[in-house]
Amino acid sequence: MKEIICETSNCEHNVKCRCLAGIISVGDKAACLSRIKREGGALAQSFADVEAGEEFNGADTDSIVQCSAKCALNRNGVCSAEKITVKDGVFSTKCRSRISPQE
Repeated sequence: MKEIICETSNCEHNVKCRCLAGIISVGDKAACLSRIKREGGALAQSFADVEAGEEFNGADTDSIVQCSAKCALNRNGVCSAEKITVKDGVFSTKCRSRISPQE
């Protein structure tokens, strides 16, 4: 997957809204299980974004998204979407691109 838009406010893999992890794990309820809090928190996240520079777009990152959520895009445990969006929620960080399967 070429594009994972990550809007978490505190994750080690997130730089300028791009996920740089090579393998992402999405759990049963679409929760991002790969999120790792930055040691310096949201402030360190802001510094990482600034240090990346204006020309950084994360386009060279190609990740695999392992998924165990009940989702129409889940193909044998791997996400088949061309891009996904991950955002912070009240209790967890979740894949917001999840589509409920037709049953």
